[in-house]
Amino acid sequence: MEKRTNETIEDHTKHNIQKVVEIEQSHLKRRTFGERLAEKIAVFSGSTWFAILNLVWFVGWIGFNVAAPDDLQFDPYPFTFLTLMVSLEAIFLSVFILIAQNQEARLTEHRDHLDLQINLLAEQENTKMLELLEAIAEKVGIESDHEAIRALKEPAEPEKLSEQIENFEKGKVSGREN
Repeated sequence: MEKRTNETIEDHTKHNIQKVVEIEQSHLKRRTFGERLAEKIAVFSGSTWFAILNLVWFVGWIGFNVAAPDDLQFDPYPFTFLTLMVSLEAIFLSVFILIAQNQEARLTEHRDHLDLQINLLAEQENTKMLELLEAIAEKVGIESDHEAIRALKEPAEPEKLSEQIENFEKGKVSGREN
């Protein structure tokens, strides 16, 4: 671990932000061409310009096929070809959006796992600090609440915590109070 002295909170924050940015950039670099393309399409399809482009396209299509002479209309009312085009657009946009969402879900899952690991390490560090503080308090003769400290020194067991959360959620869903 690198030694940093005389640093402010801002320095620590900047360092942490830089590390998170590096992790996320590394994750983004590993995306396939298809995933990058799907993300660009999903971002564009969620923009105001895409809505305007669709509006202009639909109004132009319908306007031309209503106002043009019968021999120039390529999709007369009820606009069957337009319906096909819109359906295809919806199918492909849905696929691209799902690909982008899956990519974002993997990144979120990675962040969550990293967060869990850091929290578990912090819990272990806090337990060690409690043990040290308890030893110091005992050595200097300061009375402490041994029961509370003993409970806090118990290691967190993710399996048990997960089970407690699941049991709580089951009780909430079924309307029971826990």
